[in-house]
Amino acid sequence: MTITRQPPSDAPGAALTARATLDKATEENFPVAPFFLPRAWRDDLMAVYGFARLVDDIGDGDLAPGGADARYLGVTPEDADDRLALLDAFEADLRRVFDSTPAHPLLRALAPTVRRRALDPEPFLGLIRANRQDQRVRRYETYEELLGYCRLSADPVGRLVLAVTGTSTPERVRRSDAVCTALQIVEHLQDVAEDLARDRIYLPAEDLRRFRVTEDDLARPSAGASVRALVAFEAERARELLADGVPLVASVPGRLRLLLAGFVAGGLAALDAIRDAHYDVLPGPPRATGTNLARRAAGVLRRARGEG
Repeated sequence: MTITRQPPSDAPGAALTARATLDKATEENFPVAPFFLPRAWRDDLMAVYGFARLVDDIGDGDLAPGGADARYLGVTPEDADDRLALLDAFEADLRRVFDSTPAHPLLRALAPTVRRRALDPEPFLGLIRANRQDQRVRRYETYEELLGYCRLSADPVGRLVLAVTGTSTPERVRRSDAVCTALQIVEHLQDVAEDLARDRIYLPAEDLRRFRVTEDDLARPSAGASVRALVAFEAERARELLADGVPLVASVPGRLRLLLAGFVAGGLAALDAIRDAHYDVLPGPPRATGTNLARRAAGVLRRARGEG
């Protein structure tokens, strides 16, 4: 692999490249940077989201066409489809956020947030490690192995939210990790068919055997009874993890309470959508309605007020 670092550019193409990534925030199960937050928080959370979304897009091969991201990272055209090469170049550019000037526009946008909030590189590096793991590990034997993956792929996001808002404590981090892992499991359940098309299965193999589900069963256009039972089982695990979210929401003040309630409610509403689809996730990802999301958020806030 050859990497030739290019100098930062303020060309209009940089803004378009960044916008193509940031616009995906509307597709998430949870609010990324809602209007009710202070402007400084919104800007910093969107900068963190831009990083997280881009590293996932690199790992999934979902970068915008045209190769602009690879060019910003200095990856040669012959390596532009090599996800590991792109992740290596992305990590090198991330490290410049902490000691010099990065080349990619989304990392240039992240640099002021890192300085302002004194963010540590470790959560960002964890997300990169998760996407490297995706290139090498396509099946998980046990639930514990899957949780280990979620510690890299999901938990750093919640830790960064707490760091950006200046509210990290050991107990909040513990509960945030549970919520983020739950949200990752929910996403895996929504995307069973899409992940299988990428030759990835995030349902533990031990659970497939327990429910007598084969990979061929997951490739069908609609789920049979055994697949539905398996999805219901994993959904209940996610619901139990989300229960840690109510004390987390209760522990923080003001507008941050609304944001974290939105995270928990997003997971609960997505699980409701999966349940309402009778746990048949194979035709496509069941999505929560705005009405149910609002109802779930109100319920989380009521329970948090009771605990606060």
